[in-house]
Amino acid sequence: MKYLLAFCTLLFLCSCNSQKISAKYSEIEYEAGACFGSCPIYKMTIQGDRTAVLEAEHFNFSKGFSKGEFDKPREGTFKTTIKEEDYLELVRLVDNLEIKNLQDKYGTRNVTDLPTSYLRIKFSNGTTKTVEDYGKRGTEELITVYQFFEDLKHNQTWQKIQ
Repeated sequence: MKYLLAFCTLLFLCSCNSQKISAKYSEIEYEAGACFGSCPIYKMTIQGDRTAVLEAEHFNFSKGFSKGEFDKPREGTFKTTIKEEDYLELVRLVDNLEIKNLQDKYGTRNVTDLPTSYLRIKFSNGTTKTVEDYGKRGTEELITVYQFFEDLKHNQTWQKIQ
């Protein structure tokens, strides 16, 4: 009986632990577009299992602005597994967005030199939500998510694959 109780307890703890990381989002993708300056241009895709791909075009790792940057080849494609605590924080930030209630588009194109960002969420149930944000000023919560993605470029161990 002791062994059965110990086994059930172990099984319960393991199932709780796997639920912690269970993916309510099968994929979270953020894309930052160009502006008329040195705005970082990249797309980062994070799967529910924490694997991530960063497609870095320009201004992601350089310090300072140079028009010659556009003449250089793209920075490359990188991969990593997002640290568990960072992934959980990302999920928390996305949860705080109440993403299904967000508008599909933010920003007005009265000014022509601002970057456009795209946040694409694929839910585990197969549905998707895309938010386009011209100028990256949609809501405070969106701005926080954008900054989190920017920070992920620098606080993870990325391995160049292309």
